[in-house]
Amino acid sequence: MLGTLPYVVMALCLKLLLEFVVKWPGVVDFADVGIVLTAGVFLTGFMLAGTMADYKESEKLPGELACTLETLEEVLVQGAASRPNLKAEPHRQQVLGLTETVRGWLLRTLRQDEVFAALTRLHEHIVQLERDGAGSYASRAVSELNNLRRSVTRLGVISRTGFLPPAYALLETLLAIIVVLLMCSKYKSTLAMVILVPFITLIYVYMLRLIRDIDDPFDYAPDGSKQGGAEVELFPLDEYRARLQARVGAAR
Repeated sequence: MLGTLPYVVMALCLKLLLEFVVKWPGVVDFADVGIVLTAGVFLTGFMLAGTMADYKESEKLPGELACTLETLEEVLVQGAASRPNLKAEPHRQQVLGLTETVRGWLLRTLRQDEVFAALTRLHEHIVQLERDGAGSYASRAVSELNNLRRSVTRLGVISRTGFLPPAYALLETLLAIIVVLLMCSKYKSTLAMVILVPFITLIYVYMLRLIRDIDDPFDYAPDGSKQGGAEVELFPLDEYRARLQARVGAAR
């Protein structure tokens, strides 16, 4: 909202300048631009529905990542417990390293290929667990690793793939047309003008910025701060990371 208000003030100031300084009240009645406003509402609703579908799925992904990582940890620890010559701590360290890598990727400090490299290293660790005689647990761990890889891939696709670029182009063009028509419209009174121009500008500019924000639900800065106002919360992953760090610390 704070980022949108400057556009609203600029639109109102421009209209007041045209009305009272240039002495140009407009060339078209405001009632005649209703069809354009209706088209804008329709297109905005279409794009919001399209981006919200991915956003609702994205809300589930941090929790699924945390659950899969914790299940993977438990399977590896259980596999180590089944063999007297194995210890649980190295397995927890491996999962903690992978968790840190995934979190660093979500905070844009690591690349996606580094996450897949970490997944490959964990697979090598699971292969070694099978060589050590815990074959059934290794098979279960590979299954969880596959689920984790699927979630990471889906998260990367959502983050890197924007909604239809032609639809954005049409919406931005329509927004520009609406603002121009607001400037060219004649209003029944100054009060109507002062209310309608900022109100309509606020709605359309705000919705365009909101849709762009929702389109990337994992837009985080390296320090963990949100770049926008509609980022998916990462607390399930952070809370699991804290639990795992506590277990690793207690084992030392």
